[in-house]
Amino acid sequence: MLLRPRTGRGGLSVRVGVVILPERRWRHSGELWRRAEDLGFDSAWMYDHLWWRSLGAGEWFATVPVLTAAACATSRIRIGTLVTSPNFRHPVVTASEAMTVDDISGGRFTLGIGAGSPGAGDSGVVDDTVLTPGERADRFAEFVELTDRLLREPVTSYEGRFYRTSEARVIASCVQRPRVPFALAATGPRGLALVARYGQGWVTLGPPAFPEGVTPASCLAAVRDQTDRLRAACEAVDRDPDEIDRIFVATPAAGDPLASPESFEEMAVDYAKAGITHLVIHWPRAEGVYAGDPAMLERVAGEVLPRVRAL
Repeated sequence: MLLRPRTGRGGLSVRVGVVILPERRWRHSGELWRRAEDLGFDSAWMYDHLWWRSLGAGEWFATVPVLTAAACATSRIRIGTLVTSPNFRHPVVTASEAMTVDDISGGRFTLGIGAGSPGAGDSGVVDDTVLTPGERADRFAEFVELTDRLLREPVTSYEGRFYRTSEARVIASCVQRPRVPFALAATGPRGLALVARYGQGWVTLGPPAFPEGVTPASCLAAVRDQTDRLRAACEAVDRDPDEIDRIFVATPAAGDPLASPESFEEMAVDYAKAGITHLVIHWPRAEGVYAGDPAMLERVAGEVLPRVRAL
Protein backbone atom coordinates (compact mmCIF):
# COMPACT_ATOMS: atom_id res chain seq x y z
CA MET A 1 0.00 0.00 0.00
CA LEU A 2 0.99 3.63 -0.28
CA LEU A 3 3.27 4.83 2.48
CA ARG A 4 0.97 5.97 5.27
CA PRO A 5 1.47 9.22 7.19
CA ARG A 6 3.19 8.70 10.51
CA THR A 7 4.41 10.76 13.41
CA GLY A 8 7.76 10.89 15.12
CA ARG A 9 8.85 11.89 18.59
CA GLY A 10 7.74 15.48 18.15
CA GLY A 11 4.37 14.60 16.65
CA LEU A 12 5.71 15.06 13.11
CA SER A 13 7.55 12.95 10.61
CA VAL A 14 8.24 13.09 6.90
CA ARG A 15 9.28 10.47 4.43
CA VAL A 16 11.61 11.43 1.60
CA GLY A 17 11.55 10.47 -2.05
CA VAL A 18 13.56 11.37 -5.12
CA VAL A 19 12.64 12.06 -8.75
CA ILE A 20 14.93 10.39 -11.28
CA LEU A 21 14.39 12.05 -14.63
CA PRO A 22 14.30 9.65 -17.63
CA GLU A 23 17.13 11.35 -19.49
CA ARG A 24 19.84 8.69 -19.12
CA ARG A 25 20.22 5.34 -20.83
CA TRP A 26 19.38 2.46 -18.54
CA ARG A 27 22.99 1.37 -18.04
CA HIS A 28 23.42 4.71 -16.24
CA SER A 29 19.96 5.41 -14.79
CA GLY A 30 19.67 1.89 -13.39
CA GLU A 31 22.56 2.72 -11.09
CA LEU A 32 20.62 5.74 -9.79
CA TRP A 33 17.51 3.71 -8.96
CA ARG A 34 19.59 1.14 -7.10
CA ARG A 35 21.53 3.86 -5.34
CA ALA A 36 18.33 5.62 -4.25
CA GLU A 37 17.28 2.41 -2.54
CA ASP A 38 20.70 1.84 -0.99
CA LEU A 39 20.74 5.39 0.38
CA GLY A 40 17.50 4.75 2.24
CA PHE A 41 15.05 6.90 0.32
CA ASP A 42 11.45 5.85 0.83
CA SER A 43 10.34 6.37 -2.76
CA ALA A 44 11.63 7.06 -6.27
CA TRP A 45 9.53 8.63 -9.01
CA MET A 46 9.44 9.42 -12.73
CA TYR A 47 7.72 12.15 -14.66
CA ASP A 48 5.22 10.93 -17.23
CA HIS A 49 5.86 13.20 -20.21
CA LEU A 50 6.95 12.64 -23.79
CA TRP A 51 9.40 15.41 -22.99
CA TRP A 52 9.41 18.16 -20.42
CA ARG A 53 9.78 21.89 -20.91
CA SER A 54 13.39 22.83 -21.67
CA LEU A 55 14.55 19.21 -21.68
CA GLY A 56 12.91 18.32 -24.98
CA ALA A 57 16.13 18.55 -26.99
CA GLY A 58 17.92 15.70 -25.23
CA GLU A 59 17.32 12.00 -24.70
CA TRP A 60 14.08 11.25 -22.87
CA PHE A 61 12.95 7.69 -22.24
CA ALA A 62 9.46 6.23 -21.80
CA THR A 63 7.98 6.02 -18.33
CA VAL A 64 6.48 2.55 -18.07
CA PRO A 65 9.45 0.58 -19.46
CA VAL A 66 11.85 2.44 -17.18
CA LEU A 67 9.64 1.88 -14.13
CA THR A 68 9.42 -1.80 -15.03
CA ALA A 69 13.21 -2.01 -15.18
CA ALA A 70 13.43 -0.10 -11.88
CA ALA A 71 11.02 -2.56 -10.29
CA CYS A 72 13.32 -5.41 -11.31
CA ALA A 73 16.46 -3.59 -10.17
CA THR A 74 15.18 -2.81 -6.65
CA SER A 75 13.45 -4.71 -3.86
CA ARG A 76 12.29 -2.25 -1.18
CA ILE A 77 11.83 1.29 -2.43
CA ARG A 78 8.37 2.41 -3.55
CA ILE A 79 8.23 3.53 -7.19
CA GLY A 80 5.67 5.58 -9.06
CA THR A 81 4.63 8.09 -11.69
CA LEU A 82 4.78 11.76 -10.77
CA VAL A 83 2.40 12.11 -12.49
CA THR A 84 0.63 10.19 -15.28
CA SER A 85 -0.75 12.60 -17.88
CA PRO A 86 -4.17 12.41 -19.56
CA ASN A 87 -2.67 14.53 -22.35
CA PHE A 88 -1.63 11.41 -24.22
CA ARG A 89 -2.82 8.42 -22.17
CA HIS A 90 -6.09 6.48 -22.05
CA PRO A 91 -7.35 4.95 -18.78
CA VAL A 92 -7.70 1.43 -20.23
CA VAL A 93 -4.02 1.19 -21.17
CA THR A 94 -2.98 3.07 -18.03
CA ALA A 95 -4.86 0.65 -15.77
CA SER A 96 -3.39 -2.40 -17.50
CA GLU A 97 0.15 -1.04 -17.25
CA ALA A 98 -0.32 0.00 -13.61
CA MET A 99 -1.54 -3.47 -12.69
CA THR A 100 1.46 -5.00 -14.46
CA VAL A 101 4.09 -2.78 -12.82
CA ASP A 102 2.41 -3.41 -9.47
CA ASP A 103 2.81 -7.15 -10.05
CA ILE A 104 6.43 -6.93 -11.20
CA SER A 105 7.36 -4.70 -8.26
CA GLY A 106 5.68 -6.94 -5.71
CA GLY A 107 3.16 -4.28 -4.71
CA ARG A 108 5.50 -1.27 -4.56
CA PHE A 109 3.89 0.86 -7.27
CA THR A 110 1.93 4.10 -6.84
CA LEU A 111 0.01 5.57 -9.76
CA GLY A 112 0.34 9.33 -9.63
CA ILE A 113 -2.24 11.07 -11.84
CA GLY A 114 -2.55 14.72 -12.82
CA ALA A 115 -4.87 16.81 -14.96
CA GLY A 116 -2.31 17.15 -17.76
CA SER A 117 -0.41 20.42 -17.73
CA PRO A 118 -0.80 22.62 -20.82
CA GLY A 119 2.68 24.05 -20.25
CA ALA A 120 4.84 20.93 -20.10
CA GLY A 121 5.50 20.92 -23.84
CA ASP A 122 3.73 17.73 -24.91
CA SER A 123 0.09 18.59 -24.29
CA GLY A 124 -0.89 18.89 -27.96
CA VAL A 125 1.08 16.02 -29.47
CA VAL A 126 -1.70 13.40 -29.53
CA ASP A 127 -4.70 15.73 -29.55
CA ASP A 128 -4.27 19.44 -30.28
CA THR A 129 -7.71 20.39 -28.95
CA VAL A 130 -7.28 23.35 -26.62
CA LEU A 131 -9.14 22.71 -23.37
CA THR A 132 -10.39 25.34 -20.96
CA PRO A 133 -9.42 24.88 -17.30
CA GLY A 134 -12.93 23.58 -16.64
CA GLU A 135 -12.69 21.06 -19.46
CA ARG A 136 -9.30 19.93 -18.23
CA ALA A 137 -10.83 19.36 -14.79
CA ASP A 138 -13.68 17.38 -16.39
CA ARG A 139 -11.20 15.19 -18.25
CA PHE A 140 -9.18 14.64 -15.08
CA ALA A 141 -12.30 13.52 -13.22
CA GLU A 142 -13.23 11.08 -15.99
CA PHE A 143 -9.67 9.70 -16.14
CA VAL A 144 -9.55 9.04 -12.40
CA GLU A 145 -13.05 7.58 -12.19
CA LEU A 146 -12.57 5.23 -15.13
CA THR A 147 -9.09 4.11 -14.05
CA ASP A 148 -10.45 3.37 -10.58
CA ARG A 149 -13.24 1.25 -12.02
CA LEU A 150 -10.91 -0.59 -14.39
CA LEU A 151 -8.67 -1.61 -11.49
CA ARG A 152 -11.59 -2.84 -9.39
CA GLU A 153 -13.98 -4.46 -11.87
CA PRO A 154 -13.40 -7.51 -14.11
CA VAL A 155 -15.26 -5.91 -17.04
CA THR A 156 -15.89 -2.18 -17.46
CA SER A 157 -18.00 -0.14 -19.85
CA TYR A 158 -17.96 3.64 -19.67
CA GLU A 159 -19.39 6.51 -21.67
CA GLY A 160 -17.96 9.94 -20.93
CA ARG A 161 -17.21 13.08 -22.87
CA PHE A 162 -13.48 12.42 -23.06
CA TYR A 163 -13.20 8.66 -22.54
CA ARG A 164 -15.28 5.73 -23.71
CA THR A 165 -14.79 2.01 -23.44
CA SER A 166 -16.93 -1.04 -24.05
CA GLU A 167 -16.39 -4.20 -22.00
CA ALA A 168 -12.77 -3.45 -21.22
CA ARG A 169 -11.18 -6.49 -19.57
CA VAL A 170 -8.25 -5.43 -17.46
CA ILE A 171 -9.09 -8.39 -15.18
CA ALA A 172 -7.93 -6.52 -12.12
CA SER A 173 -5.41 -8.53 -10.15
CA CYS A 174 -3.36 -5.89 -8.38
CA VAL A 175 -1.00 -7.08 -5.67
CA GLN A 176 -2.16 -4.14 -3.57
CA ARG A 177 -5.80 -4.29 -2.57
CA PRO A 178 -8.35 -3.18 -3.45
CA ARG A 179 -6.20 -1.65 -6.21
CA VAL A 180 -2.97 0.20 -6.94
CA PRO A 181 -2.94 3.35 -4.78
CA PHE A 182 -3.56 6.70 -6.49
CA ALA A 183 -1.59 9.86 -5.71
CA LEU A 184 -3.58 12.68 -7.31
CA ALA A 185 -2.05 16.05 -8.17
CA ALA A 186 -4.56 18.82 -7.50
CA THR A 187 -4.91 22.19 -5.82
CA GLY A 188 -8.33 23.46 -6.95
CA PRO A 189 -11.65 22.61 -5.29
CA ARG A 190 -12.73 20.05 -7.87
CA GLY A 191 -9.37 18.31 -7.85
CA LEU A 192 -9.20 18.21 -4.06
CA ALA A 193 -12.68 16.67 -4.03
CA LEU A 194 -11.31 13.92 -6.30
CA VAL A 195 -8.43 13.36 -3.88
CA ALA A 196 -10.88 13.06 -0.99
CA ARG A 197 -12.92 10.48 -2.91
CA TYR A 198 -10.29 8.43 -4.75
CA GLY A 199 -6.82 9.29 -3.46
CA GLN A 200 -4.49 7.42 -1.18
CA GLY A 201 -1.98 10.19 -1.83
CA TRP A 202 -2.10 13.85 -2.80
CA VAL A 203 0.62 15.64 -4.81
CA THR A 204 1.36 19.35 -4.82
CA LEU A 205 4.13 21.60 -6.13
CA GLY A 206 2.77 24.52 -4.14
CA PRO A 207 2.44 27.33 -6.70
CA PRO A 208 3.21 26.56 -10.38
CA ALA A 209 6.65 25.05 -10.78
CA PHE A 210 8.38 28.11 -12.27
CA PRO A 211 6.32 31.19 -11.36
CA GLU A 212 7.63 34.72 -11.21
CA GLY A 213 7.72 36.47 -7.86
CA VAL A 214 7.25 33.37 -5.71
CA THR A 215 9.59 33.09 -2.74
CA PRO A 216 10.27 30.07 -0.55
CA ALA A 217 8.14 31.70 2.14
CA SER A 218 5.17 32.23 -0.17
CA CYS A 219 5.53 28.69 -1.53
CA LEU A 220 5.35 27.32 2.00
CA ALA A 221 2.31 29.48 2.73
CA ALA A 222 0.59 28.19 -0.41
CA VAL A 223 1.16 24.58 0.63
CA ARG A 224 -0.13 25.28 4.13
CA ASP A 225 -3.32 26.72 2.62
CA GLN A 226 -3.66 23.75 0.25
CA THR A 227 -3.34 21.19 3.05
CA ASP A 228 -6.03 23.05 4.99
CA ARG A 229 -8.33 22.92 1.96
CA LEU A 230 -7.60 19.23 1.43
CA ARG A 231 -8.58 18.60 5.03
CA ALA A 232 -11.85 20.46 4.47
CA ALA A 233 -12.53 18.46 1.28
CA CYS A 234 -12.04 15.22 3.21
CA GLU A 235 -14.26 16.33 6.05
CA ALA A 236 -17.00 17.17 3.53
CA VAL A 237 -17.21 13.48 2.57
CA ASP A 238 -16.56 12.12 6.08
CA ARG A 239 -13.09 10.89 5.26
CA ASP A 240 -10.16 11.04 7.65
CA PRO A 241 -7.58 13.31 5.94
CA ASP A 242 -4.78 11.55 7.81
CA GLU A 243 -5.42 8.48 5.65
CA ILE A 244 -3.93 10.41 2.72
CA ASP A 245 -0.18 10.69 2.14
CA ARG A 246 0.48 14.39 1.45
CA ILE A 247 3.35 14.66 -1.04
CA PHE A 248 5.22 17.90 -1.74
CA VAL A 249 7.51 17.97 -4.79
CA ALA A 250 10.19 20.59 -4.21
CA THR A 251 10.65 22.88 -7.22
CA PRO A 252 12.93 25.93 -7.52
CA ALA A 253 10.11 28.01 -6.03
CA ALA A 254 10.64 26.26 -2.70
CA GLY A 255 14.38 26.95 -2.57
CA ASP A 256 17.27 24.52 -2.92
CA PRO A 257 16.95 21.56 -0.54
CA LEU A 258 20.42 20.35 -1.50
CA ALA A 259 22.28 23.58 -0.81
CA SER A 260 23.40 22.02 2.48
CA PRO A 261 22.25 19.38 4.96
CA GLU A 262 20.86 22.20 7.08
CA SER A 263 18.75 23.59 4.23
CA PHE A 264 17.30 20.15 3.55
CA GLU A 265 16.42 19.60 7.19
CA GLU A 266 14.89 23.08 7.46
CA MET A 267 12.70 22.42 4.41
CA ALA A 268 11.61 19.04 5.75
CA VAL A 269 10.68 20.49 9.14
CA ASP A 270 8.84 23.48 7.67
CA TYR A 271 6.76 21.38 5.29
CA ALA A 272 6.03 18.75 7.92
CA LYS A 273 4.63 21.54 10.09
CA ALA A 274 2.55 22.65 7.08
CA GLY A 275 0.95 19.21 6.89
CA ILE A 276 3.21 17.44 4.40
CA THR A 277 4.04 13.78 5.10
CA HIS A 278 6.26 13.04 2.10
CA LEU A 279 8.94 15.37 0.68
CA VAL A 280 10.18 14.63 -2.84
CA ILE A 281 13.35 16.19 -4.26
CA HIS A 282 15.12 15.73 -7.60
CA TRP A 283 18.25 13.72 -8.18
CA PRO A 284 20.85 16.40 -8.98
CA ARG A 285 21.49 17.05 -12.65
CA ALA A 286 24.81 18.16 -14.13
CA GLU A 287 23.44 21.49 -15.39
CA GLY A 288 20.30 23.50 -15.92
CA VAL A 289 17.15 23.04 -13.87
CA TYR A 290 17.70 20.94 -10.74
CA ALA A 291 21.47 21.11 -11.15
CA GLY A 292 23.38 20.12 -8.05
CA ASP A 293 26.06 18.00 -6.45
CA PRO A 294 25.28 14.27 -6.10
CA ALA A 295 27.72 14.18 -3.20
CA MET A 296 25.39 16.50 -1.28
CA LEU A 297 22.49 14.13 -1.92
CA GLU A 298 24.56 11.30 -0.48
CA ARG A 299 25.47 13.43 2.51
CA VAL A 300 21.85 14.40 3.14
CA ALA A 301 20.82 10.75 2.94
CA GLY A 302 23.43 9.72 5.46
CA GLU A 303 23.14 12.60 7.92
CA VAL A 304 19.60 13.94 7.71
CA LEU A 305 17.15 11.24 6.61
CA PRO A 306 17.13 9.47 10.00
CA ARG A 307 16.40 12.77 11.77
CA VAL A 308 13.53 13.91 9.57
CA ARG A 309 11.83 10.55 9.98
CA ALA A 310 11.60 11.18 13.72
CA LEU A 311 11.12 14.90 14.18
